[in-house]
Amino acid sequence: MNDATRTRAPALPMPDLRDSFPGPFPASPYADDIERHATEWLRTFPLVGSARKLGALANITGQGMARTFPTADRDGLFLCADLFLWLTAFDDAHGEATGADDPARLVRAIGECVHLLAGHDEPPGTPSAFGAALRDLLTRFGERATPTQYLRLTAHLRDNLFGILWEAHHLDGPDHANIDGHHHVTMSDYRAMRPHTVFVRTLMATAEVALRYELTEADRSLEPVRELQTAVADLAGWINDLASYAKETAHDGPTTLNLPSLLMRQHGCDLVEAYRLASRMCEQQAAVATGRIAELAVGEGPLRDHAHALKSIASSYVWHIDHSRYQT
Repeated sequence: MNDATRTRAPALPMPDLRDSFPGPFPASPYADDIERHATEWLRTFPLVGSARKLGALANITGQGMARTFPTADRDGLFLCADLFLWLTAFDDAHGEATGADDPARLVRAIGECVHLLAGHDEPPGTPSAFGAALRDLLTRFGERATPTQYLRLTAHLRDNLFGILWEAHHLDGPDHANIDGHHHVTMSDYRAMRPHTVFVRTLMATAEVALRYELTEADRSLEPVRELQTAVADLAGWINDLASYAKETAHDGPTTLNLPSLLMRQHGCDLVEAYRLASRMCEQQAAVATGRIAELAVGEGPLRDHAHALKSIASSYVWHIDHSRYQT
């Protein structure tokens, strides 16, 4: 049994991904350097409230980024790690239950970020720690990315911010019906939004910056590329849902918006059956992804680079789910 097959609880079956994304996964030789850098960056920009949380976030981001882009240069890894420190810390500080309890505060926090993403040098008033950190990130990405890569990245960051707001709005509400008797969140809604709340589409955009390649628009429109990106995006969100379900529902917490909950509602089944259904969905998308990776990795150039990058991205999400962050 490897990283891809461990379960969070004996009774809940997790997907078997050994044929698609078997471990152990390659890691950058800079893994420990990334973790040390992450720790210092979070001390420069105090986005996390406790030393324990800072250490855990620096560890999972540093070690995870080393497995996401194992061939990237040191500076590229530092930059991408800092971006995902920022996204994760923002979600932890402002998203989910916090955002649901105080949506006005979440909207204000997002507004400051959108101001910066729109290209304005300074948000109105004194920037928050998150605003200052985002300004640092955008300056550094502007120096490394092509203009098109930069615009694509900022667009994905807006999607992430909207996804955090959308998720907070629907927290504790996937099973509630609106005034017309319709459920607020359908499976198609969730499948469309989940890649933005797990940040995987943003990670795909940063791959081109970190690894110094760029797809053409014709490349992006190819069916194998679109199918690969969709499969990896689905897989990332779904295995994260399965790994984090126990933690998110512990201590009689609120109903969470995730794949098992939606499957239980859709099929009228219990949690174990929902996990079986979700595991099959994950295995099917993993098989699609590996098939498209093999197809695109033939030959040379950006398409091959992109196929290898998405293989590493998928592998990194499989690696992530065994981190202590997801334990109850």
